[in-house]
Amino acid sequence: MNTKPTIYTQEYGKKATVDGVKLIPMKTFIVDEGDFSELFRLSETGTLEALPDFHLRQINRTRVFSGSIKAWHIHNNQEECWYVPPTDQLMVGLWDLREGSKTYDNKMKINLGGGVSQALYIPVGVAHGLHNLLNRPVELFYFVSNQFSPISPDENRIAWDAADKDFWNPERD
Repeated sequence: MNTKPTIYTQEYGKKATVDGVKLIPMKTFIVDEGDFSELFRLSETGTLEALPDFHLRQINRTRVFSGSIKAWHIHNNQEECWYVPPTDQLMVGLWDLREGSKTYDNKMKINLGGGVSQALYIPVGVAHGLHNLLNRPVELFYFVSNQFSPISPDENRIAWDAADKDFWNPERD
């Protein structure tokens, strides 16, 4: 029995977005001995030049083990900027859960790192998570607008598979 495969054209059009999410390119300078990236410049008043309404209160680093999915969590009062060095890579998921938002319930994926130096701005009310698809740990640096309080954390969890467990799988042809 000779069956013909299904042939299709891959879509390259615009994908769903989440209102208010921003990718901020970083300046990277390549030199003989390596490279140097400016992560953020601060104004004279201490605000981020790229996000003047964002008030930086804490800078954090986390290491994500290979294959880990640290999925859906959401903040009611905190904005975040995530940075993954270009030598690493994480698949980031974003889910707009802000009632009244023009992109309410939109979900999107962004790859951070992967040879590109950029930061990801995540507004209040946008659920977010990540998946480390590499076979080694990956470093994530995140800049937040509120200081962490273990007594009263501004972090609510949503089940990792609430948006569909296949969400965290990479697209396959």
